[in-house]
Amino acid sequence: MNETHERLRQLLCELSLHIRDVVLEARDASDSGALSTIAEETKADTIYAIDKVSEEAIGEWFSENWPEDLPVLVLVEGIDDDQPMAFPEGTAPDTAQWFCLMDPIDGTRNIMYDKRSAWILAGIAPYRQRQPMLSEVVAAAMTELPTSRQWACDQLSATLGCTKSGITAVRHDLRAGRSEPLPFGPSGAHDLKHGFACISKFFPEGKAALAGIEEKLFDELFKLGSSNSPLVFDDQYICTGGQLYELIIGHDRMIADIRGYLLPRLGYEGALCCHPYDIVALLIAREAGCLIEDPLGHPLDGPMDTTSAINWVGYANSTLAGEIRPVLTRLIREAIDELR
Repeated sequence: MNETHERLRQLLCELSLHIRDVVLEARDASDSGALSTIAEETKADTIYAIDKVSEEAIGEWFSENWPEDLPVLVLVEGIDDDQPMAFPEGTAPDTAQWFCLMDPIDGTRNIMYDKRSAWILAGIAPYRQRQPMLSEVVAAAMTELPTSRQWACDQLSATLGCTKSGITAVRHDLRAGRSEPLPFGPSGAHDLKHGFACISKFFPEGKAALAGIEEKLFDELFKLGSSNSPLVFDDQYICTGGQLYELIIGHDRMIADIRGYLLPRLGYEGALCCHPYDIVALLIAREAGCLIEDPLGHPLDGPMDTTSAINWVGYANSTLAGEIRPVLTRLIREAIDELR
């Protein structure tokens, strides 16, 4: 085990728990109307009032807790890509050794209305005076931001090369103030029948085109209408971190997000798609045994920034990937060709 990577993992977990506590305190002290007001519009997304709470918590924690021997640049949603924060305070950017990318609240729209859990996502990579890539992340953590109805809050974290047995998965009891190990494991199913799978289509923009590809995919895989009841179930969890969690924990069998391919071709240049900070915790899913790929069959990677479009597909296991990948890849290519 790389001791530095393990140390970084622990730091990311501590940071995430601090953000969780600050956000939950603000949520409990406010109403959804106050937290859902628009604070800022950026190139990547709309920043709501609840997002600002988490951003302030990040700066506070890094200032007080980040070790001097691990100088780091920190980039979060809402900050320009070329203006990351440097810690410990006073660190010159060109002397940083590490680069941390975070989404302090992935699933803002869920949590600000107290509908469903959001997630705090963080990944860290070596910094070599250039923008690191997602494939270079050596430690990652994802921490649940639960709704007010929940007493449980899950946290998963991993280091590069740890494999499933080395992943730290914990369920925190917010009422009793204790935690216990969290059982997890991707589905071992060999097909999608009677399981959850979907193509992401969260918002009105491009929904018909995305649903059309999804319908064709499932029709080719098991012939729609061949059963008296639905053979595949759809769960639009508006949160990439939440989608990864559903794969890791064993709830979902396949999830694909191809908005970055289709929406610009449909004329929705400014429409929201997945960005690197949304999927910065993908290391955990991979170490858990999930296959996280580019939907066109290429290895998934991208710069650790806040603006690049990321298209991805997650399979719970290699058997599912072998069945679905050829069909999905062909359908995406056909859709792209039709929109040229």
